[in-house]
Amino acid sequence: VQLQASGGGLVQAGGSLRLSCAASGRTFSSHAMGWFRQAPGKEREFVAIISGGGSITYYADSVKGRFTISRDNTKNTLYLQMNSLKPEDTAIYYCAERYARTAVAAPRETDFGSWGQGTQVTVSS
Repeated sequence: VQLQASGGGLVQAGGSLRLSCAASGRTFSSHAMGWFRQAPGKEREFVAIISGGGSITYYADSVKGRFTISRDNTKNTLYLQMNSLKPEDTAIYYCAERYARTAVAAPRETDFGSWGQGTQVTVSS
């Protein structure tokens, strides 16, 4: 599968952005999907995950209540709605396809077999 992330940009603190991740292939709904991010000088970290059917989601504590992950299986597209953005949300955001259909609360990067190229999100103070 190929994943193409988009929607990043520059936004002021308190603003919103919506990221999208378009997936190729015919088995999109058979895989949980996740978002990760990597800030300058830091390790890549988990942000959110959604199950294949879209009914189960988990979030990192740092984004809970501000970010919403969703998916449209008819369009093979994953989304991340980011509200109340903070400067510490500045990072490259990556979408990823999990091998399994189920979502777990603390997924490891090795659980994911395909990664998008990343989209830059910059939040100014």
